[in-house]
Order: sequence, then C-alpha cells, then structure tokens
Amino acid sequence: MRRRTTRLAAAAALTTISALALTACGSGFSEGSGAASDGALTSSDDSLTVLIGSSGDAETKAVTEAVASWSDDSGTGAEVSVASDLPQQLSQGFASGEPADVFYVSTDTLAGFAGNGSLLAYGDQLANEGDFFPTLVDSFTLDDRFYCAPKDFSTLGLIINTDMWAAAGLTDADVPTDWDSLKAVAAKLTTADNVGLAFSPEYARVGAFMAQAGGAVTTADGTEATLDSSENVEALTYVKDLLTSGDAAFSSDLGAGWGGEAFGTGKAAMTIEGNWITGALTNDYPDVSYQVAELPAGPGGQGTLQFTNCWGIAADSPNQQAAVDLVEQLTSTDQQLAFADAFGVMPSIQSAADTWKSDNPDQAAFLDSVEFAQGTPTQDGSAAVISDFNSQLSGLKDGDPKTILESAQKNFEAILQ
Repeated sequence: MRRRTTRLAAAAALTTISALALTACGSGFSEGSGAASDGALTSSDDSLTVLIGSSGDAETKAVTEAVASWSDDSGTGAEVSVASDLPQQLSQGFASGEPADVFYVSTDTLAGFAGNGSLLAYGDQLANEGDFFPTLVDSFTLDDRFYCAPKDFSTLGLIINTDMWAAAGLTDADVPTDWDSLKAVAAKLTTADNVGLAFSPEYARVGAFMAQAGGAVTTADGTEATLDSSENVEALTYVKDLLTSGDAAFSSDLGAGWGGEAFGTGKAAMTIEGNWITGALTNDYPDVSYQVAELPAGPGGQGTLQFTNCWGIAADSPNQQAAVDLVEQLTSTDQQLAFADAFGVMPSIQSAADTWKSDNPDQAAFLDSVEFAQGTPTQDGSAAVISDFNSQLSGLKDGDPKTILESAQKNFEAILQ
C-alpha cells in the first residue's frame, strides 16, 4: 500500500506538467461538450479498452478480473491496460482521436479533460447515481454536470501509536477532539527519541487544518480563490506553532519520506495519513501497534481532506452505452466491497458503508469522516498552483503564514481568470 502513496505523489507531480497541455488536446468535440448532440449514448459492437493507473499487482488483478467477468456476462469484449504515465497517455489518446473507452480520472485533471470535450458527462445516466457519497459527486461535478462515477476514495485520519500512548500515561479518554487537546497530547508524547506528531509538508496534509478552521482553497462553487482567508491564516499559524514548539515536525525534517514512514520507524507517536497507511504498516512495520481516530475539530468544526478518482468515459468512444454499463457494474455494492478487500480502498457508495465498516472496524474512522470531508481542488491548472504552495509550506516553520497564503492566492486567482 505504500506504493499507492508513492504513486499518488508521482501522479500529482506529473499532472502539474501535463495539465498545462490539456487544452491543446482536443478530441474533435466542441469545447465543453462530452456527449452526443442529441444526448444519446453511442452504441456499437466494438470492444472496450480500459486504461488504469494501478497501485500494484493486487489492484491490476482485481480490476482485470472484474472487467473480464462483466465481459463474459455482457458479451462485449473488454481489455484492461495499465498506464505507465496515465495523464500523458490519456492526453495522447484524446489528441489522436483514439482514446481508451474507460479510464481513471483524477480530480486535478478533470477540468482540463472536460473543458476540451474529451470526457462524456454521463453521471446522471447511472442507475446508482444516488448511491454515491455527495461529497464525492461534488468532486466530479463541473458546471452542474456530474461527469463520472467516483470509483473509491480515501480520507485523512489521526494515526496513534498505542504503545507510546500508554507509555505517556494516556488513555482512550485523551484521544484529541479539538486543537487544544491535540497540542496537549503531542507535547506529552514528545520525547528525546520522537516527536508527538509528524506529517508531510504539503497541502494534502496541512489542508486538513485549513478545513478544520473553516477555510478552503476556493468558494463552494469554485469560482473564487479563498486561500488568503483569515480562517486559513489561523490554520497555518496553528500548524506553525506546533512545529516551532518541537512537539510536531514535518516528516521530511525527520528524514522520512512521508508521515507513514516517520510513524512506522518510531520517529513520531502520531501522524496524519489516509487509509493507505494500514497496508504500509502491515507490510513494512508489522510490529507497530496503532489505532485510527477522526481528526480533531478546529475553530470551524471537524474537517478532513478526501482523495478520489473516477471512472472516466471518452466522448469519442463508439460504445458509450456499454462503457456506462461496465461502470455501473464496477461501482456496484458487491464489486466495490470486493475491490476494498483486494487492495484496501474504501467504497464510494453509501450502500456498501456498513458492510465495509463491519469488515474493517479498526478503520471505521476513515469512512465516518466522509461526513465532513473536503475535496481537493479540481480547477484546470490547480495542480501547478498546489505544487508551488507545497514548496512554500515546506518552509512554514520559519515562514509567515499570511505571506505564504497571499502568494498562493495570487497564483490561484490567475488560473480562475
């Protein structure tokens, strides 16, 4: 599962570059189209091609078997391919007019692909449209059009080393529920050998504090940048205070590649990570005892970030009807639970939630957090802005929160113009 974290980080870096070229990769449809002129889906005897960005062998095997089963039942041929560089290969396929029929789409590439007419907006044609968690639907809705079905998702939680917790004299009653109690337990957990809390120096972790303060990157409709809000200044000021106290640290300052490594190697008693950490701990640090809790509330209430991809369908696909049928099967309750069991993701549909939590009681806090989860930016060009924001956040300990946010604000305003 740590490969999943690495892959996501790499994909974010790649889309920073590739997103700049998306507007040049038209599919032959008019800008912002993504559906047949009469609204009907195309249909043919053509086989489907499915292009995925896999976290590893387990995911590849599970998706390949699921697609093959649907193909056998439907009588429509279908073949799965694993991309080595998904954003680039998608862009090339759209530009050539011969894209894959079905494929993974990340939130930060959605707007670019949708804006040049490469994507079919099919969400409102799904039989299970109402079953997806609303916050996930929001992540794949542009201009009031639900483009594609969320395939699964992750949220951030607070991961606690239970042995260190007990050694510090803490009990279940001390699990932090607000910023004051988080600061207090981080101080109690800090020793000469470890800090109380560590997390990666990036928006994908620090942004959770922004959400807890009542802040966000943009307004709810995504039309105005709000990075330099007083709420976000309060959030970054709180994080800076944690860092300067010595009771928290960025994972990079501890010589770790990510929060899970800092936690697994005993350099931190707590970390903020997604549910992918459970696989990494099982595989790489099996002797570490831990529990998962919801992130504590800030001045604006509880908040976390969510991460997701969707099943995109090409506007140029000659067999859109079969593609929609395939996506309905891949996002069905039974199939999503099978994927969760195979490679550790959380289902994107509400009908699978209770079973997933029953099967994974130690991880229930991750799924319960969907109620207050905030999606990451989806605007075209946002990946480049967030990458620059991450560079500035790495110097937060010695930097000025307001100055960092004002710089990011200007950059985000530029892509919204």
